[in-house]
This record gives sequence, structure tokens and C-alpha cells, in this order.
Amino acid sequence: MIPRSRDVVDSLASSVDPAAIEALTCALVAEPSVNPGGTEASAVDVLARACRDAGFEVEVTEAAPGRPNLVATVNGAATGPGLMFLGHSDVVPPGPGWSADPFVPRRRGDLIIGRGTSDMKGGIASAVAAMTVIGRAVAQGVAVSGPVRLVVTVDEEEHGVGIAHLLKNPPPGEHVGCIVAEPTRLDVVRGCRGASYFDISVTGRAAHSGRPSDGVSAIAAAAKVIGLIGDDQRAMAADPDPLLGHGTWNVGTIEGGQGISVVAPDCSMGIDRRLMPGEDVVEIGRVLSAKIRDAGIEDGGVSVTVTPTMYLPGFATAADHPIVTATAQAVRDCGAPSEVGGWTAACDGGWTSTALGIPTVVMGPGDINGQAHQPDESVSLTELVTAAQAYVRVALALL
Repeated sequence: MIPRSRDVVDSLASSVDPAAIEALTCALVAEPSVNPGGTEASAVDVLARACRDAGFEVEVTEAAPGRPNLVATVNGAATGPGLMFLGHSDVVPPGPGWSADPFVPRRRGDLIIGRGTSDMKGGIASAVAAMTVIGRAVAQGVAVSGPVRLVVTVDEEEHGVGIAHLLKNPPPGEHVGCIVAEPTRLDVVRGCRGASYFDISVTGRAAHSGRPSDGVSAIAAAAKVIGLIGDDQRAMAADPDPLLGHGTWNVGTIEGGQGISVVAPDCSMGIDRRLMPGEDVVEIGRVLSAKIRDAGIEDGGVSVTVTPTMYLPGFATAADHPIVTATAQAVRDCGAPSEVGGWTAACDGGWTSTALGIPTVVMGPGDINGQAHQPDESVSLTELVTAAQAYVRVALALL
């Protein structure tokens, strides 16, 4: 076996192929895989071909009909704990405001422009490039103690069908860590808030608006529920966590009423609740329901149901854990600045951390706030290459 001296590591990291990263990023962007829509299969086909061409072991399984997860492995014969890279194949709808077709990738200087370049097909391409280098190094006799895996799930942007399937069918063996290749501008995110959705349905009693006292307005009751949510928001904001801040509520949708001249018999709300690590969506719903009862909102003929519809847990990995320190050092060894901190966004890393017990960080090319989910989404090719080089370095450091 060839020892992994600093010179060997530097040489392997510098052997990442920028042209291959650009080509795969563009090929993935050209397959829309928009969610909702269940259209990830064509993008996964492109990815599977690229991984097989690179010599990886590839397993494609349906998380739902026509919605395949992919697991690609290099150095699969190794017996030690492995390293996982995690991504998702779906993208959000392009929306208005694009200067050109969002699914025809194009270059502008160092930028690759197209839906999914930043979130997160570019990060997936960087992981494939890094694993290609690792596979070539293993074939040349460089000692790597465990397998390196790329796991790509469907439906991350909506209801998590892909990660749910993965939790029931996890990759074999142990893992020293998981790096989620979401866009962090190469910062190392060691903790993320979680996310949850609630449907709140309010039922009142219709009446003629000329005699509103004959009815019970579901809209008025819903307004009181929103007031309770606001009270809880202010209480959470008063006691922030140093890493992740605090939980948040957002009333994203509201619909109700039968007509202007009718006391509203019904009202429904779609609500987002961002979670701190350890918070449980069922308990949050139970507490809110109890507050609604205690406030008397259901008195006089109103009924309110609180139903959680989506749950993605938050997580926090210790600042001194090897997956944190090695990832941060790998980015810095590539000459890029990298801060270690938390993220207000949520990602499937919450599940790898809490359900699979794999120490997890998020680190990838692109900008979650400045580019993801926006018109003319883009990612820097330089950043894609730096991410791939850092992935090579952290794999060699941990394995």
C-alpha cells in the first residue's frame, strides 16, 4: 500500500477534473427533475451512468413508483467504517424571472447557470469527481480503510419520500461521517434547524352576515390561533440558541369562508414550524392544541384540528467531532476560507444524524441564500472544483 503523505494527498486533490464536473453538472441540470411532479428518474439515469462509467458500484431502488434513490459506492470491498456523501436529485420549479431557459445550462464567466446548479446538482457532481479520484487512488494502491458512498434521494424539496425509503433500507456497515453536499459556500455547517408542516382546520357555523351572532366565524377563530402562534414565536425569540437561534412559525397559506355575506363556516391554514434539535413535531402539535383549548377558542361551537404533515428533524454535531474538524481543515487546505457554524435551513442531514446515528455536517458549493430557489440560479465552477478537492482530502483524512 502507498502511504498517504502530504504530497500524495495534495497530488490526489489536485487531480480532480474540472471538465468532468462541469459536464456532469450541466447534464444533470438538463434533466429538469422538478418537484412536485415525481420527475427525478431521468436525472438519476444520467447520474447512474456517470457513476458506472467511473467504476462505482451503483444501486438504484424506487422510493416510490418512478422515483428512484441512488447509492453509488467506491472501494466497496474495504471493511472499515465508510464516509457518506448525501444529496437530492429533485429541484424546485423554476418560477418566473429567468433570462433564458432554466434547464438549458449555460456559462457566464466562471458561473454555470441553470435550475439546480447550486441546489444541488453541482454539489453532487463535485462528490462524483472526488469519488472518481478516490477510486483511482485505491486502484493504484493508496490505502483507504473504508468505502466512500454517494447517496442521492428523491423528494427532498417536498415530503421526503426518498429519505424515508433510505431510513428503511440504509446502506450497510458503519460510517465515520456524512457530508451533505448542499450549498453552504464551502462553510462547514455542523448543525441545522429542522422543519415541519402543519395543517390547521377550523370549523365554525355559517349564518347570514346581517345577523353574525347567529353563526360562529371560523376565520375569526383562526385569527386567534395565529395570535397564539405569534405569542409562541416571541417566547422562543427571547431565548435563542448560540448556534441555531430559535424555532420559528410561519403561516404560509390561509383559505376560508363561503362568501362576503356569510359568516365563515370553515378556515384552513398551512403552517411551517422550524425546529430546534430534539424538538418533536407531535409534541409541538399537542402543545398548540392544548393552548387553543385553554384560550377558549373552541368555545361556542368552534372546532380546531392540528395535523402535522411533514417532519424533518434538526441536528447538531459537536464542534470538536472529527467530521467537523476534518471537513473544515480540508476546505482550508484547498486555500478557501471556511467558517464552522449553524444553518437556519433544513436538510436530509437531520435524518442521517438522528435516525441513522451518523455524525453529519453540511458543506458544499453554491449559496443557499443567494442562489438556491431563485431565477438565474448559478454556481461557480471554481467553487465546484474546490468542493471536490476538499471532499478528496476529507475522505483521505477520515479513512
